[in-house]
Amino acid sequence: MKKICLTVIGLYILLLHAFAQSTYDSSEFRSKPLRVDEINLVSSYYTQDGNHSAVTGGIGTEKVTDFSNGFELKFVGWDATQHKHTLTTGVGIDYHTSASAAYVSKTGASKTGGSRIYPSIDWTMENENNGSSFGIGSYYSSEFNYHSFGADLHFSQKTRNKNGEFSAKAQAYFDRVTMIYPSEFIPAPVTTITPGGTVTITTASGRTRVLSSGGQVITTTGGNNIPTNPRNTFTGSFSYSQIVNTRLQLMFLLDVVQQSGYLGLPFHRVYLANGKDTVENLPSLRFKLPVGMRMNYFLGDNIILRTYYRYYMDDWGLTSNTASIEMPVKFTPFFSISPFFRYYQQTAAKYFAPYEMHKVTDQYYTSNYSLSKFESNFYGVGFRFAPPKGVFGWQNLNSLEIRYGHYSQTTDLVSDVLSFEFKFK
Repeated sequence: MKKICLTVIGLYILLLHAFAQSTYDSSEFRSKPLRVDEINLVSSYYTQDGNHSAVTGGIGTEKVTDFSNGFELKFVGWDATQHKHTLTTGVGIDYHTSASAAYVSKTGASKTGGSRIYPSIDWTMENENNGSSFGIGSYYSSEFNYHSFGADLHFSQKTRNKNGEFSAKAQAYFDRVTMIYPSEFIPAPVTTITPGGTVTITTASGRTRVLSSGGQVITTTGGNNIPTNPRNTFTGSFSYSQIVNTRLQLMFLLDVVQQSGYLGLPFHRVYLANGKDTVENLPSLRFKLPVGMRMNYFLGDNIILRTYYRYYMDDWGLTSNTASIEMPVKFTPFFSISPFFRYYQQTAAKYFAPYEMHKVTDQYYTSNYSLSKFESNFYGVGFRFAPPKGVFGWQNLNSLEIRYGHYSQTTDLVSDVLSFEFKFK
């Protein structure tokens, strides 16, 4: 895996040199076509373990591993009216394995690994004279049981003295959830025997197989026609940032989120108090309201104190509080260390109950512990290298950031994540 990553990085560097040679212009005239301004490559490895899997009704393994790579290419240019244009394109690819996925089928033979690909594109036009900007973006994500398309419009306006800025973004996501049920809820195949001895089997997914009387498969027709259900999410995000003085910066954040459609997952089991199992059932509407604040304080030339707080509530009865702090310390102009810590606490959604605790009369029910009451801690450290001659002596490799974090939850879920970010300028 390391050899592959280094090869890809080398190709990115060659690409950057090619663009740099073809777009170089010594003219001081600001009207310029789009050119490559920045290339970002992020790789991360994530692993977790626990014993409250939603696939098996709130009990069982939650072991997951995920390896992800993201590539982002940013173009910058100016038009004849001196407006700055930024075009950002990116693509991410994840590969994950989940031990609990094997138990979608009670035989333990289900798919345990999968991949996800998620390209994106964003265009922003900025008027640097009056401090305003406007942009549009679109996103797509695809994996074996979930497909999502999204789009956004975003706008920002700085105050007259340029010390404050208001931003707004409208986002919409249109998702399709593949209705993959646990094996015991899939109806038995329909079998038809013709007078000539041929056996035709039609499964719940619409696949048909024609067999000879001896049981040998002659031909397979049809396809995997598993139905899907829609899930739509509409978000309005608002923020205001203010430079209070040379040391203090503040930002206030507000999101308004409305979700509709199928909001659960069909392969999440729920075991009722009578011992029988069923499939997770949740309301088809959900309203979310997060409110937050960021504060950055410069303690000196070499230390920054970054703090964040968020309060969240929704109409499923779930509330949460998030508080985090990060303190980058610059040891040299080119090297810094950033320890960080985040505390999170939430109440349970009113539709959650553990294994075999739901009543038969409940209208909605889930044993997904992400909707349970818990507290969590996430802490770690980041290292950033940005030498003037480039990382490892590569002039265009502007910076390298390495981050490690450890997460623990009072439900006994634990995880670790290690990430690398390469920035080319």
